[in-house]
Amino acid sequence: MTSAFDQITVGGNQLANRIVMAPMTRSRAAEGGLATELTAEYYAQRASAGLIITEGVQPSVVGQGYPFTPGLHSAEQVEAWRKVTDAVHAEGGRIFAQLMHTGRIGHPVLLPDGLVPVGPSPVAAKGQVFTAEGPKEYVTPRELTEDEIRATIADFVSAARNAIEAGFDGVELHGANGYLIQQFFSTNANLRTDGWGGSVEGRIRFAAEVVEAVAAEIGAERTGLRLSPGGTLNDVREDDPRPTYEALVSRIAPLGLAYLHIMEPGDRDLTLALRKLFGGTFVLNPFTGGEPTGPEQLALVEDGTADLVSFGGLFLANPDLPRRLAAGGPFNTPDRATYYGGEAKGYTDYPTLEG
Repeated sequence: MTSAFDQITVGGNQLANRIVMAPMTRSRAAEGGLATELTAEYYAQRASAGLIITEGVQPSVVGQGYPFTPGLHSAEQVEAWRKVTDAVHAEGGRIFAQLMHTGRIGHPVLLPDGLVPVGPSPVAAKGQVFTAEGPKEYVTPRELTEDEIRATIADFVSAARNAIEAGFDGVELHGANGYLIQQFFSTNANLRTDGWGGSVEGRIRFAAEVVEAVAAEIGAERTGLRLSPGGTLNDVREDDPRPTYEALVSRIAPLGLAYLHIMEPGDRDLTLALRKLFGGTFVLNPFTGGEPTGPEQLALVEDGTADLVSFGGLFLANPDLPRRLAAGGPFNTPDRATYYGGEAKGYTDYPTLEG
């Protein structure tokens, strides 16, 4: 029987186990969206994961939706990330960069030169974003023109190329959590009636073309995709998600991507249907009713629900998580007060079993 501690090959990379570090925003980048020495230490500490997926990294200036998040759209950012990938590889780990364009989630005070957040339609999300000036209501995004949609796809391609130059083993495209790619799926954020909205084919077009373009640039074996079918984070609504996600996965399945990563809002039947349609390596961040993914979810590999399982909060607080899972614990408890921003506290100071 296959277990989560067995090796697996993903995108040409031999992984030591099937335990994945899920992408988690930590808001600790330096000015200019640069990864730091502390970033390198943080990820290197967790290199015993079969695969690390980084925090969301903006592919362009206007793709930034939160303060102190890193980018992959400048030469300085590429050089800063190279120190991170070198550190992870030195510890025997494998690491993918998650490319995250936040779309309408953000605020002009986070952006330079009078830029405003963009989206498929001029519909503001409900809620607030944290900024250096305090919480601010989301603004109405500027609707992307067709030429700007094409340019945004090119931004993803350029960032993916930069990721490979920076030493990453691949990239994950963030199509979940109410950010730009999922905004195109959404029936309340995408009101377009042109070829980028309306029908199922229109709603999946942006995601499909981003995936196809990035895979053509860096290789499908270096390209993963994360989805949250029916998810409602960041005020998105999908009135009938199943046809949308089945159509998207059916379109991209022939590409031979490194993996499909599902953040499961709760519909296990849809999860299993997408796994079957995709046919390739399947990573699952399972629905756990608001609790962190824990040791009991390792059984999802054993029963064939997933090929790999991703862990968020538990990996944040336990740098040696695979060893702790194998031993049955104990586990450090994540400190929510230190999730975002700050320095080493709550970032690189969680003890290992030896510590």
